[in-house]
Amino acid sequence: MAEFEGLDFSITTKSVLIVRDLDLLGKLSLRHRVSLHMTATTLDEALARRLEPKAPPPLKRLEAVRELAAAGIRVGISVAPILPGLTDSRRSLETLAEAAALHGAQFLFGNVLFLMSSAMAQFMPFLEKEFPHLARCYRTLYRRSAYLSGEYKEEISKLVVELRARYGLTGNCDEPRTRELHKQFALAFG
Repeated sequence: MAEFEGLDFSITTKSVLIVRDLDLLGKLSLRHRVSLHMTATTLDEALARRLEPKAPPPLKRLEAVRELAAAGIRVGISVAPILPGLTDSRRSLETLAEAAALHGAQFLFGNVLFLMSSAMAQFMPFLEKEFPHLARCYRTLYRRSAYLSGEYKEEISKLVVELRARYGLTGNCDEPRTRELHKQFALAFG
């Protein structure tokens, strides 16, 4: 068997304008391994508008996924970041995974929010304004590290793996996890 000699690359976007490049993406995929990752963190239109006021609505992004898949482009959904207390419920993630599969997505990636200090400086004022009931919890969750670990992250990762399998969205995006912060998260949210 001959070795693959092309490039292996991916594009991550929230923009539905990517469908303008179907011809180019099709040509590239003849010689290279092309993957398109469409970011969508919720199907709740009102929540999406608050979180990403300038991004296309989630259903428009799913329509773009459908067009890309129909054109033979390897395309999937990137549920990143998954926001504790906002977009992390089983129902929310399952609804998104089911819609992704129905629109032709081939994989699902999910990752819990990480907050580097520069991002924290921007995100916390937004959170305090838009979701003040969560601000204290986020300060507690992210006080020691920009990355969540522990039981909370483990449970979210397991859920993403389960949904990936249930809806045929094969992708391997898991990472090692521990249990400590889930207990803190559960206590903070009751």
